[in-house]
Formats: sequence, C-alpha cells, structure tokens
Amino acid sequence: MTLLRTTIRSVFTFNARNYSLNLQTKRPPKILITGGLGQLGVECAKYLRGKYGRDNVLLSDIIKPTTEVLNDGPCIFADILDFKGLQKIVVDHRVDWLIHFSALLSAIGEQNVPLAVRVNIEGMHNVIELAKQYGLRIFVPSTAAAFGPDSPRNPTPNITVQRPRTIYGVSKVHAELLGEYYFYKFGLDFRSLRFPGVISSDVPGGGTTDYAIAIFHDAIRKGRYECYLKPDTRLPMMHVRDALRALSEFLEAPNEQLNRRVYNVTSMSFTPEELADRMVKHLPDFQVTYKPDSRQEIADSFPQVLDDSEARRDWNWKPQVDFDELVKLMVKDVTEKITANGF
Repeated sequence: MTLLRTTIRSVFTFNARNYSLNLQTKRPPKILITGGLGQLGVECAKYLRGKYGRDNVLLSDIIKPTTEVLNDGPCIFADILDFKGLQKIVVDHRVDWLIHFSALLSAIGEQNVPLAVRVNIEGMHNVIELAKQYGLRIFVPSTAAAFGPDSPRNPTPNITVQRPRTIYGVSKVHAELLGEYYFYKFGLDFRSLRFPGVISSDVPGGGTTDYAIAIFHDAIRKGRYECYLKPDTRLPMMHVRDALRALSEFLEAPNEQLNRRVYNVTSMSFTPEELADRMVKHLPDFQVTYKPDSRQEIADSFPQVLDDSEARRDWNWKPQVDFDELVKLMVKDVTEKITANGF
C-alpha cells in the first residue's frame, strides 16, 4: 500500500512538472483570473494578454465591469463560492491556469470577519479543489501580512514563524499550507508569492499598505494628505509593474527550478515620511499630516523588510523599479487618471 501511494504521488508530480512544457509546445495557456476587478486583476489581465493573446485570458468577478474593461478582453461573472459555476467555466473555456485574486484585504477584512472567512477561506477551498479536479496550474497570491509580531521583521526570511493577527493574514497562511499540502499529496501545481504592498494608480482597495497609493491621489487632487500611519512606519513595497512581472515569471518557471511553492518577493522598503520627502521633489506644495488609527497596530505586525533571496536564487527574480522611479511613475499615472476622470 505504501509503495502504491508513493507511485501515485510520483506520477502526479511528474505530470505537474511537465505541464508547462506540454502547454508551451501545443498552445498558449488559457488563463482564468478570479476577483479580476480588484486591485491587481485588470492590470494582470492586460499584462498576460500581451504575452498569450487577448482571448486566452478570462477576467472574472461578481462586480459589473466597466465598458473599458469589457473592450479590453473577455470578462464573465464568476462567484468563487459557487463550485458548480466554477466547474462550468473551467470546462466551457478549457482553462489551464487559474489565478485566484478574490480576497478581502487586511483593513476591510477586520471590519467584516465572517465575510472574510467565506471569501478568503471557503473560496480558496473551492478553487484549489477545482484545480486538483481539472489538473490546473494555480497561483494564489500571499502577502507580507501572512507574518506577524512574532516573526523577525527586518529582514523577514522565507521560512520563519507565522502568527498573523489579522483574518487576512490568517487566511493567507491557510492558503499557503493548503496549497503545499495539495502539491505533496496530489501533485497539484500550486504556486504562491508573498507580495509586499503593491503600488499602482488604481483607487486603494482597503489594505494597510494602501496609504502609499492614497497619498498620491490626495496630493494631486488636494495638495495634502492625512496619513493613518506614523511617519516612521517602515513597510515593504513594490510597483505594480514588478508585481506583475514577478507573477508572470514565476508562473512560467519550470517546476524543477522551484525549491518551494511559496516565495517572498519585494522591491524596496520605506516609511510614509520618506515617501512624502520624495514626492515633494515633484509636488513642491504638497503637505502631509499624521493621524494614526487602528491600521497602525496592523502595520506594526507586518515585516519591515522582506528577504526574497530564495526567489532571486531559484528563478532569477530581480525588481526593476526603484524608489525614485516608483514616485515618478505614480505622479505621472495618477495625474493622468485624475485628468481622464474629470476630477
């Protein structure tokens, strides 16, 4: 019996390791993105459509998409709590890869824990079982919030104690462990990256690190910003360009290069005060004040610096957007977005 289990596990693992190669030799992967109208989904779809073709990336959510999103490529309704509905989508659209973005972020999750449990944990159960059933490669983003106050904060290594104090962080640790278990038990090609705060021109989605987005919107619209964190609160960050490139490169990496299923990735770490100082170079009249609220306690449990040396070693991860370039890009992109929206 033990020999049979070992043989079955070996077959599953072999299939997972050869999955990417088979896809590349036959056709581009068909990719389903859940929670696609959240913080990263739309930009992720654009990025991957540029690599694999417009019709090969299927964006999904329970939110009504804008005309702009619909014009950019396929977008459908998908409820991650509806397992049969997800099955139909995978079968009808011949999905190969599943990118699971659906989640309530840290600050929002603390305001509605029961909903966060349903979306972040029950939803994860559905998509990972779906991936096992249909042999999908599945990517589930994790986060620096998966660590906690007992973790080393500067730097935070890839493997260390994880005792987060938010339901968002708890749900991400759950996802990491469940994904690793499905990999070892069933040969599921599960992959996850622990992202730092991801900074883009989109409207903030309710994460603790989202001050680094809101500050640009308020600076350009109002000339001032009231920060909900202390000025010296150091947190790891990354521009959306690097986040999407990391996701794409990690998804494409051959299984034999991966020593882990979950990796830290990051670009930089800074404080609100350091960010404001860089912004003043582009917006000389900008002023910032500080009024810490409940999100300060959450931020104090996060890593200050993520150690992503294992990702750099195993699949050659390397960020490209540095601090000065990030500020320059954000001033430009947020200004253009505000101008386009007429306010």
